[in-house]
Amino acid sequence: MEAIIILSIIFGSGALIALTAILTAHKRSSLKLQIKMLETETQLEQIRMEGYQLETEKMRLELEHSKQLLLETRKD
Repeated sequence: MEAIIILSIIFGSGALIALTAILTAHKRSSLKLQIKMLETETQLEQIRMEGYQLETEKMRLELEHSKQLLLETRKD
């Protein structure tokens, strides 16, 4: 009877260690995916900001060009 209890404890603790390893591996892979997603989102946000800055600069140049045209037409 004691041998069965000892074997149960040994196999039970082995199973617990295996489950802990599985859960740890899952958490690590999940965290790696989250980190990759955040890096991708950061890159996307940088691209959006660059596009916004380019569009703003383009609008500024168009406005400046329109002002120049308006000034030239007033001189005439």
